[in-house]
Amino acid sequence: MKNLKFYILTGFAALALTSCNDFLTTVPKDAMSPSSTWKSQDDVEKFLTGCYDGWEDGSALLYWDSASDFAYNNFPWEGFRNIGNGSFSPSDPGWSFYGFTIIRRVNTLLENAEKATFSSDAAKKDIIAQARVIRAYRYFVMNMCYGGVPIIGNYTTAQEAQVPRESSDKVRDYVLDELDAAIPDLNTTPSARGRIAKGAALGIKMRACLYWGKLQEAKEAAQQIIDLGQYSLEPDYANLFTVKGQNSKEIILATQYISGTYSLYTVGQLYPNGDGGWSSVVPTQQCVDNYEMANGMTIDEAGSGYDPAHPFHGRDPRLAMSIIYPGCDWNGRVFNSLDKTIDGADNVDYPTAADNASKTGLSWLKYLGPKSQYADMWDANCCPIVLRYADVLLTWAECENELNGPSAEVYRKINQVRNRAGMPNVDEAKYNTKEKLRELIRRERGSEFAGEGQRRWDILRWTTSDGKMVAEKVLNGTLSRITGTLVNSPTKDSSDPTMRATITPGATEVIETRTFKDYNKLFPIPQSNIDNNPKLEQNPGYEGAK
Repeated sequence: MKNLKFYILTGFAALALTSCNDFLTTVPKDAMSPSSTWKSQDDVEKFLTGCYDGWEDGSALLYWDSASDFAYNNFPWEGFRNIGNGSFSPSDPGWSFYGFTIIRRVNTLLENAEKATFSSDAAKKDIIAQARVIRAYRYFVMNMCYGGVPIIGNYTTAQEAQVPRESSDKVRDYVLDELDAAIPDLNTTPSARGRIAKGAALGIKMRACLYWGKLQEAKEAAQQIIDLGQYSLEPDYANLFTVKGQNSKEIILATQYISGTYSLYTVGQLYPNGDGGWSSVVPTQQCVDNYEMANGMTIDEAGSGYDPAHPFHGRDPRLAMSIIYPGCDWNGRVFNSLDKTIDGADNVDYPTAADNASKTGLSWLKYLGPKSQYADMWDANCCPIVLRYADVLLTWAECENELNGPSAEVYRKINQVRNRAGMPNVDEAKYNTKEKLRELIRRERGSEFAGEGQRRWDILRWTTSDGKMVAEKVLNGTLSRITGTLVNSPTKDSSDPTMRATITPGATEVIETRTFKDYNKLFPIPQSNIDNNPKLEQNPGYEGAK
């Protein structure tokens, strides 16, 4: 099977840059000449490749957790730090997800596809359906970020493009209607890695319904994916986030990058300072604290065996497979972010040693390890995952528990995910009510998907016992790092990396103060977009803000 990367390279040849205005970000800067194209299936497929270019941003996927309690974005100009700390505003919105370029490309394809000759009616339907799913996905992302947005057609003038926002409910209905219309026409098996097929579209529907509280529909979509029989859990959890694991049967949909031509530069930005990276996005201690002990107990549970002086010891194996922590073996050295000097020399990985040192003292291991997999970390063929089968199982379990409470099948699906990583079965005697199991499922999602861009959306949709968003609890207060020292010389090996670091209990260093107000659930619409389109109304809470 060919990789979508191949089609991206060939498809670029079909997209000619034009000099037209962007019509307030609704008109594409690339288009095919009507006089010489839209004649064959090949023409349409090449334009479809242009629709895939940017349908999801691998860089954004790597940054998204820094908009939550699980990660921190070190540099304000990169666009996520002010989202994470709640200081974003219409004039400084951070990373903007408000844009219609991909949607306009899809609109153009759908308007012109009827002119072309296809090899079969099934091929035509599949291509059109892929385009509609891409468009629905972009509306889904914008709805999650901004609520209601314009649902646009193709426009010939900037004035025509000045259209008001639709309601959030109407956008959601549009997304689900588009997905439901497209899913029957999609191939069951993708024509290339990275292409959308039935499972991917069902996965997008599943996630949209989960985030929007349509739990029965989310569970049904998850069951349809399970019934396809195409996907299974990767035996080696860590392998999922490596180049060699990109063809795993667990991956339902991922972004596609290729070294030398269409690479993911962002990977280099995530490496520790000692590796020449920037530590742009790093995990937090809150993320570490979410992981259970290897025995299935939480760190604050009596008898768990948790030792705050050695917080990385005896933990859920996914912690060590997801995070570069003080004392672990990393890239030919023992990673040390605790000691200001090592053998009398300045430690470049100490948090305050340089701008590029991790301010939390932690770094992501997902997608970064082993470093040797990339010939050049600034030219990486890393393909961040959008959807994988573990999400299907945990979504099914969460929805069923919320709808009907615990059951043997709910436990079984959760255990599949836990056991794959080396964790024990759920203690059914302890987690025997909907409320108790809900807490475990939430913790399980945090540990399973840390660093994959799902955390913010989970803490926005989950509520606490008082009815408030979980985000209001975890995104208000100070973000701090632990302090301590490595008890063993970093030049010497020891039998247990998790015991090398000795942390000073209660001694922390403040990184930043974070705030979250209820209206921060939605982003401010960038002021530049409102200036271009006066019919756009700002989201509540941001009116009059600079």
